[in-house]
Amino acid sequence: MGLVVQKFGGTSVGTIERIKNTAKRVIAEKKKGNDVVVVVSAMGKTTDQLVSLAKELSPYPSKREMDMLLSTGEQVTISLLSIALAEAGFEAVSLTGWQAGILTENVHSNARILNIDQTNIRHHLIANRIIVVAGFQGVSENNEITTLGRGGSDTTAVALAAALHADKCMIYTDVTGVFTSDPRYIPTARKLGAISYDEMLELSNLGAGVLHSRAVEFAKNYNVPLEVCSSMVNEDGTFIEEEVQVEKSLIVRGVAFEDEITRITVFGLKDKLTNLSGIFTTLANKNINVDIIIQNQTDGENPYLSFTIKHEDLRDTIQLLESKQDELCFDHFEYESGLAKVSIVGSGMISNPGVAAKMFDCLTKNEIQIRMVSTSEIKVSTVLEESYMVKAAQLLHTAFGLDVVEQQV
Repeated sequence: MGLVVQKFGGTSVGTIERIKNTAKRVIAEKKKGNDVVVVVSAMGKTTDQLVSLAKELSPYPSKREMDMLLSTGEQVTISLLSIALAEAGFEAVSLTGWQAGILTENVHSNARILNIDQTNIRHHLIANRIIVVAGFQGVSENNEITTLGRGGSDTTAVALAAALHADKCMIYTDVTGVFTSDPRYIPTARKLGAISYDEMLELSNLGAGVLHSRAVEFAKNYNVPLEVCSSMVNEDGTFIEEEVQVEKSLIVRGVAFEDEITRITVFGLKDKLTNLSGIFTTLANKNINVDIIIQNQTDGENPYLSFTIKHEDLRDTIQLLESKQDELCFDHFEYESGLAKVSIVGSGMISNPGVAAKMFDCLTKNEIQIRMVSTSEIKVSTVLEESYMVKAAQLLHTAFGLDVVEQQV
């Protein structure tokens, strides 16, 4: 007997019929003799609908109250799935995040999991029950309901798999695996048979929506066997593991893109070392994630600093910089919205020079202006106008030979 953690996304439980289908998947795993812990998201577009309701009352609702509101979506799903399992003759119990012992930091809307108290889950496993856990949520040390950010149910599933030493964690979604790019926008995207933790982590951080980046972090740190597969069709998905066999000809493994990026530029930094630390510490204390960072200095002038944030953090960033301007010692700042980030990722880039040059050449030849650049050993990211995002991704997907790759293992 093993222990399997299964996660089903919103599309997979979007209707009563799909909940019944999910119950069949869970039962099939239970019949193999395994203990089963299931993590589910809210049904279909429930989260979006709840956000819309709140926005009808306030353009900037309290993050605490939003966590209270959004956490109800998963509670509906866990109850319905447990009812479906019981109707099929299998004892099941639904648990909210706090009932499952998921302790998070005291941050609303984007909390990190700190610890998992397994006592309650172990009790139900001993009783041979199927456990259905609400994803995306936990409780802080202050007994506040918190959420883990969009896509956070993936993190719930992998964190539980790590804590319980599960034999495998299966992420069921509406696609058949991890693709070389988003097939909704890039029709030539192909499914990957396997991908490394590092490559998947980069793709997730860079906008690939198939897996939450923190879920990949947990999987890598605790060596959790992870598979992304379809809840709609029966076929092998994509295995995410420490090392995978990579085709020698395939330097780039995926193209990721993300819209709603804003560039902030801070001018007239008086003391660049102190200012850099102060600016980023101030933003970090408010849980504002900063991505690409560029510092420049011209002769005889104070340096200026550019960095990117998600557009949803723009209001908070503006308020912080305005209120801390004297303390942080800069002249003024400007911002530019309507930008996007397009990135290429692949472990083969480490030993193959010229990848960035090929990327820039491809975009330049097609008259796509690059605003900012960021690199690491296995990725190159560019910031450009949002209107060019999909075109740039398709061009790069073709340029690096991903269109013609039939199967990658």
